Amino acid sequence: MKPVTQVSGRAYPWGAKNIDTDVIIPAHWLKTVTRDGLGKGAFETVRAEPGNIFDDPRYAGAPVLIAGDNFGCGSSREHAAWALADMGIAAVIAPSFSDIFSGNAFKNGIVTVVLPQDAVDRLVEVAKTDSVSVDLETMTVTTPFQDRFAFELDPFRRQCLMEGLDEVGLTLARDAAISGYEAGVAQARPFMAGERFHAAA
Repeated sequence: MKPVTQVSGRAYPWGAKNIDTDVIIPAHWLKTVTRDGLGKGAFETVRAEPGNIFDDPRYAGAPVLIAGDNFGCGSSREHAAWALADMGIAAVIAPSFSDIFSGNAFKNGIVTVVLPQDAVDRLVEVAKTDSVSVDLETMTVTTPFQDRFAFELDPFRRQCLMEGLDEVGLTLARDAAISGYEAGVAQARPFMAGERFHAAA
């Protein structure tokens, strides 16, 4: 995972509420086991509408999505987070998120920012013409118009995002402690080590 300290740039000023994971990535895209290319299927039903926001050249490559309440509800498909990441979205701002989606987003390096509805409404208006910045160091969302909205994030998730640590990275970061523990177990309980133990297991 790449470290994330700040996400700045244009934002999709969508604001739609109760967007489920089937809208984010339709079920027929779930046949793949790779994350590559899922961005093409992201918001497929929305993109079928003329003049939709995701194909508007003003927001091409925008790293921020501003959504409505209960974003990411529905099924637990991690492909939704994969699709967002593949289309370049690194932060989603909304009044609330599905817990499972929020967890999947975190595991894929996407920052989920919870702000009150009035702050989200303001950001939707700003994003139509100007950039938005999400800063994990100051825990604020700011705009060029001196808007400054503070948000909260689980300290553990914040640290992982800023250091670029996913579950594998966290395990590898504790390699010395794990190796020390295993060496201690091998010394204290030699019967648990060796070929006979592995064969029986």
